[in-house]
Amino acid sequence: MRYASLALCVSGFLIAAVATADAKGCIKGAVVGGVAGHYAGHHAVLGAVGGCLAGRHLAKKRMEAAPPANPPPAQ
Repeated sequence: MRYASLALCVSGFLIAAVATADAKGCIKGAVVGGVAGHYAGHHAVLGAVGGCLAGRHLAKKRMEAAPPANPPPAQ
C-alpha cells in the first residue's frame, strides 16, 4: 500500500508539473499497455506508462514520415 501511495503522489506531482502535452498516440497506447500490464502480473500502471511512451514514439515517427498537410506557398 505504501508503494501505491508513493506512486500516486509522484504521478500527481508530475502531472502538475507538465504545462501542456501532445497526446497523439499516448491515450491509445496507455489503454492497450494498461490492459496488457494488468494481465501480465497486475502491473497496469507500468504497462500504461510504457504504452504511452511507445504510442507517442510511433505517432512522432508517423508524423515525420508523412508530408505536411498544408505546404507553404511558393514565392
